[in-house]
Formats: sequence, structure tokens, C-alpha cells
Amino acid sequence: MDTKKGNLYLIPCTLGDTPPLEVLPLLVKKAIEEIDHYIVEHEKNARRFIKSIAPRKPQPSLHFNLINKFTDDSEIPSMLAPCHDGFDVGVLSDAGCPGVADPGALAVAAAHRQGIRVVPLVGPSSILLALMGSGFNGQNFAFNGYLPIDKRERRQEIKRLERLSAEQSQSQLFIETPYRNNQLLESILNTVQPETLVCVACDITLPTEYIKTMPASVWGKTKVDLNKRPTIFIIQK
Repeated sequence: MDTKKGNLYLIPCTLGDTPPLEVLPLLVKKAIEEIDHYIVEHEKNARRFIKSIAPRKPQPSLHFNLINKFTDDSEIPSMLAPCHDGFDVGVLSDAGCPGVADPGALAVAAAHRQGIRVVPLVGPSSILLALMGSGFNGQNFAFNGYLPIDKRERRQEIKRLERLSAEQSQSQLFIETPYRNNQLLESILNTVQPETLVCVACDITLPTEYIKTMPASVWGKTKVDLNKRPTIFIIQK
């Protein structure tokens, strides 16, 4: 008789250094306690998170496969081998929800191709929490990932997103490497129209959480340091 396949669980984690059960449901703790096979971005970060939410779980029993920018696509299907032996596998991001702006999406796609059940668990998504807190259109929005680093190209992209927002009443979300956040905000304010609304949402769910929506002209008179603070930027024309 064939062994019943295990499931692929998509396990959210915290968005920073905050007590896990303040922002995660008990179902996440239960999954962590029961799963020994994981697909993660960085093993050290994953072990730290697992220990924080299930301190009594034996660390030597854990098995990790890495999925990040250095992973070859050909390596991913074999990461799901435990599922075919009847074991559940968990996908963990470094922060937030796996599979959303996250390489874990490749493991999810492979699971669907292999007929493995995918189970997404509830947890914090910085993208959705920022949109919720912005006051912008939550029925028509787009997440655009990273903008170009080149100043001229970045300016052109910001203008394009502002135009798209005006034409389609669409909220435009994007991010930057945390140490370049201040430069990106400056670029936004120097590019968009004064009346264009800009939301800055950083350190979401942390004690230092900061979420503000104001016209670009008002932001120009406001001082905020976003350096090395995980931030979502949103514009709406």
C-alpha cells in the first residue's frame, strides 16, 4: 500500500525581534512542534525562530534544505522527498509569510507539480499590513518589489507607477534594501507630484512601528530616519 503523502506547510514567522505568540496563532506553534523537515532561507535564522516558538523541540532532529538566491532550480524538487515518505515539510521565510516576495514560492510550485497538498498558515505579511494601515485602495493594488538602483531609471519607474496609480486608482507598493531606505524616500519625494499621497510603513508589528500617510509636499517637511528599518513604501495618486 502506498504511503500517504505528507503536506507542505507554509509557516509564517515574525517580522522582527518580537515574542512570536504576540503575532502568531497557536496553529503555527503546533506545526513547528510536529514538523522536523524544513525548507528555509538561512538555517541559523530558522533554528533561532524554531527555538523561540518551541524551546523544548530537540534541535538535532531537524533537517534543513536551503532555498535562496544561490539555489539552483534543479535542486528544489528533491527537497520535497520527505513528503513522499509521509512526512510533513515546513517552508520558513526569514521574515513574514513564505512564498510572498520570497523564494519559498519555488517550493510551493514544485509541490503542486508533485501532487503534494499545500497548507498556508495565518501570519503577518508586511505587504498586507502596510496596505491595511495606509488608507489606500485595498481592492486594486500592486506589489512591485524592488525599484531600479540607477537614479535615472528609478525616477522613470516612480513616474510610471504614479501615472499607473492615477489611471487605474491603483495603490503601488514597493520596497528597498533597508540601508537605502532614506535615499528611496528622497527619490520619491523629488519625483512625484506634491499632492500624491505617500505611505511609509516600517518596523511593522514591532515596538518601533511607524506608519504614516501624507501628501508628498508634507513629507518634504517631515524628518524620519528609515535606515536599516524594514520598510514598505506605497504611493497613490
